[in-house]
Amino acid sequence: MSTPSSPLRQRITKVSYPYVAKLHAAPKLTLPGITLVLALAGVFAPVVIGVPALVLLALLLGWLAFLSWPAVTGGPKFLRLFSILVILLFAVSRIANG
Repeated sequence: MSTPSSPLRQRITKVSYPYVAKLHAAPKLTLPGITLVLALAGVFAPVVIGVPALVLLALLLGWLAFLSWPAVTGGPKFLRLFSILVILLFAVSRIANG
């Protein structure tokens, strides 16, 4: 049984489709590579580069979590939210520690 989706979800899914299709057509290591580069830049680069990299990583993971949300059950939903929260908290700590 399918639950009706909101107009916002439908619109974001429609706008996201070309990007998801490009990611799907790209080599399998493209998305993990992007994630790794952003994470390493966020951890090891100077604050002016690291914090935006962490925010971009959180946005990327948030976008993917939003798109996959209806197909995912309890535990993985929590892990997705938790990972985004940890990344954002690390970005804030990088700002606070200068």
